Amino acid sequence: MSEMSKANAPEFSVTELSMALKRTVEDGFGFVRVRGEISNYRGTHSSGHAYFCLKDQSARIDAVIWKSAFGKLKTKPQEGLEVIVTGKVTTYPGKSTYQIVIESLQPAGIGALMALVEERRRKLAGEGLFDESRKRVLPFLPGLIGVITSPTGAVIRDILHRISERFPRHVLIWPVRVQGETAAGEITAAINGFNVLQGGALPRPDVLIVARGGGSLEDLWSFNEEIVVRAAAQSHIPLIAAVGHETDWTLIDFVADLRAPTPTAAAEKAVPVRNELIGVLADLSRRQIEATIRFLDRRRGEMRALVRALPQGEGIFAFRRQQLDHLQSRLTSSGSKAGSQRHPVLAQLSHRLERQSPHARLAGQRESLAAFKGRLYHWSRVGLAPRIQGLAHLNTRITAARLANLSARMDARRKQLTDAVRRLQKALSACVGMRFDRIQFLSQLLRSLGYHQVLGRGFTLVRDRRGHPLRSAAEVADGDFLEIEFADGRKPAIAGQPNPPAKRARGRSRGGQEPGSLL
Repeated sequence: MSEMSKANAPEFSVTELSMALKRTVEDGFGFVRVRGEISNYRGTHSSGHAYFCLKDQSARIDAVIWKSAFGKLKTKPQEGLEVIVTGKVTTYPGKSTYQIVIESLQPAGIGALMALVEERRRKLAGEGLFDESRKRVLPFLPGLIGVITSPTGAVIRDILHRISERFPRHVLIWPVRVQGETAAGEITAAINGFNVLQGGALPRPDVLIVARGGGSLEDLWSFNEEIVVRAAAQSHIPLIAAVGHETDWTLIDFVADLRAPTPTAAAEKAVPVRNELIGVLADLSRRQIEATIRFLDRRRGEMRALVRALPQGEGIFAFRRQQLDHLQSRLTSSGSKAGSQRHPVLAQLSHRLERQSPHARLAGQRESLAAFKGRLYHWSRVGLAPRIQGLAHLNTRITAARLANLSARMDARRKQLTDAVRRLQKALSACVGMRFDRIQFLSQLLRSLGYHQVLGRGFTLVRDRRGHPLRSAAEVADGDFLEIEFADGRKPAIAGQPNPPAKRARGRSRGGQEPGSLL
């Protein structure tokens, strides 16, 4: 360019040139999609905006996400994450640089999503949210089940059908989106909403089921969001996660109290099988009655054995009476023997007296002999009385002890038998009441399912000559005898094609009945 051309070039200020470049770049590119790796990301600025760079092997570009767009992003920026962004290319005149203003951001491919999930999993696991010690046991038979899922899919129908089939329970559904940008927020709000219920018109569920059908990793991404996982971890209600198919795993599965492979399996884990419980209860009731009968039979046998083992009254006192008689015989024998032993002495003394003639001496000896006999008799009586009294006292104590022991044992056995009879009567009354309630329920079910209810609404039941119900017109031939049952009774009839008007008139004129009319 010549010097003259350079001199004639228009003159721009710095601002004018910067703004011209800005318009040129924005008009030339507009909205673009760029793939690259996030670099130099330090979180959001105090203003709420986010500033970072996108780079590949040989270039980089500045990027900015305004505060208004940052809150709407489904995936938040993370250092080193490969992403695909959509935005508008512009320039920043203050630094003479160009940049892209990002409006949407998503991970670049399954590999990036898996890396993001794994990073979140390690982070939440480090906080202890996945510890087994935090997981609670599900209630055995919940009264109310809360379900968080889409209200229009097959998932909710499968859950309701399975619960009603196994053990009918009340189900409270919180409809949410299970896919899309707002899904994570709605699921979080549903979990928190169920937890704040306190009763009244909407009672608090005993267990929660968070469910969704199968899909790709992108379809299930809402259940990998940190807000959903934290809401599930903070739930005071036991939670079952049933997201996707058996091979699908999301972060909510790790934090839930129980993970079900499918929504149908979640319904099976939430309630037991009613018929199986009825069978178990019936078996336990039968075993309890049999055990009670065996217990009473065993106690009755033990009572009879104890009664037979107790000695009779005569047997208790016979031994002591025999001992008393034996002691009395020995005492009498001892007295007689002592007397016989003294007779030779007396004879000798008498002989000596006879040889001694002084009568005074003889009288003195006689008085001494009489005194000696008195003392002998006295001592024999004094020695025998304590023995007899001691034996009588011993006999009285033995009798009282035997009677007290027998009475106490009989009272204890009588009390045990009375308690056993009372428990048996109570158990039999409970069993009879339960059987009566079952019969009442089956009778009511029979009345509600019977065909008489249908007849009451204006329908009729047609039977053939043998009383078999007829279900189609092809089973009836003209002239067949029929029986028609109404709600208030039965009427016979004959099947036949209606006659033309003229023939019907002639038939009536002859006093006959039309074929097919009621008899």
